[in-house]
Amino acid sequence: MDSTASASLASLWDEVSGTQPDPDLWVVTAALVVALAVVVPHPLWRLSRNAITIAHEGGHGLIALLTGRTLTGIRLHSDTSGLTVSRGKPHGLGMILTAAAGYTAPPLLGLGGAALLGAGRITLLLWLATALLVAMLVMIRNAYGALTVFVTGGTFVLVSWLTGPQVQAAFAYVVVWFLLVGGVRPAFELQAKRARGGAGDSDADQLSRLTHAPAGLWFFLFHAVSLCSLIGGGRWLLGV
Repeated sequence: MDSTASASLASLWDEVSGTQPDPDLWVVTAALVVALAVVVPHPLWRLSRNAITIAHEGGHGLIALLTGRTLTGIRLHSDTSGLTVSRGKPHGLGMILTAAAGYTAPPLLGLGGAALLGAGRITLLLWLATALLVAMLVMIRNAYGALTVFVTGGTFVLVSWLTGPQVQAAFAYVVVWFLLVGGVRPAFELQAKRARGGAGDSDADQLSRLTHAPAGLWFFLFHAVSLCSLIGGGRWLLGV
């Protein structure tokens, strides 16, 4: 019995960690077009931005845990805003990294995903994404947020278990392109909102208070991370 279970686990690990063939270039390009189609038009962006918010708040939560803070809960709202609450010192490096993680998380996740896809680890990417969403679901503290994460995670599970390699590859490339492309837009939107006198307690403003550096410097960081991730990740995905 033990040997059978061990063999099954070994086989599963080989399947998850193994490499899969790269899709044709037209599939990669089509995935980019799909990502642009749900990010650029405002009506579709209002819906798809919920996935970016999941990554944004998940970034806050993950870095809070990694820096020794106590994560108490995450809330996702229907207007695509979110809130991550953690306990710990209200200042210091841990708080700074936690505050900075939101706008940088989606593009960096996209960059990491592009690295996995560039190495042919399509199945591993899908499983890692599912695991992160399951872990995040445990910390969600409102019904809309739980529904959003559940549906997103369920989509990854269905694709991973019920579709063939070609569909899995196309889906994985759409997801990674979406994180890379969609990770660029939120910082620009926030900057425009602040210029109109709104969002006075944004992540950039919190970071400004924590570090005594101007909010504009943090916006520069957000833009630099997202644009560099898009360029670097895009090169990996396109194989150039």
